[in-house]
Amino acid sequence: MFNAMKKNGAILAIFACLATALVALTNYLTEDRIAEQQRLQLLDTLNQVIPATSHDNLLYKSCTMVKDHKRLGTTDEMPAYIARKDGKPVGIAIEGIAPDGYSGAIKIIVGLNMKGVITGVRVLQQNETPGLGDKIETTVSNWIYSFNGKHVNGDNDPAFKVRKDGGEFDQFTGATITPRAVVKAVKNISLYWDQNQNKIINQPLNCAGE
Repeated sequence: MFNAMKKNGAILAIFACLATALVALTNYLTEDRIAEQQRLQLLDTLNQVIPATSHDNLLYKSCTMVKDHKRLGTTDEMPAYIARKDGKPVGIAIEGIAPDGYSGAIKIIVGLNMKGVITGVRVLQQNETPGLGDKIETTVSNWIYSFNGKHVNGDNDPAFKVRKDGGEFDQFTGATITPRAVVKAVKNISLYWDQNQNKIINQPLNCAGE
């Protein structure tokens, strides 16, 4: 009986080793493919918030890390992608957090030109209620496009609020918290860019993988 237990244990150990090796091999073979898909997805998002015709550099390679708890909504460093044309900066895409979404933090990316005009906003990650707060996604509604072409005029800009609070942005029926959080985050990221352009542009390109 003892020998049988040893034999069964050895067989289980062999299968465990084989399974581990198979998982490791699969990860190794798919790692580059996953990384490439992530890069393409990032590039697609960047070209949505900064028009592809406005720059001639690879945005995902022109990345620097920025940090500002008040404006970016997090104590973590966030990526900022600098757009250039003929070597000159023409805009930026900055990632930030709306920490006060209805169902938690909402990660967004905001594209801006050198005059601080918003060229695009997209949601990168959210957990808002389907059918209500998820209208911030382009696949659900056109709401996020309402930022295009707008410029924030200071912290007290009355336009950068939802209509319920006296601003220009629509709230969602039954869901005001979500759009209010996103509008506030877009405003803060825009102000961060307005106040730190030279510093950001002159920083080293120091994102992971650069």
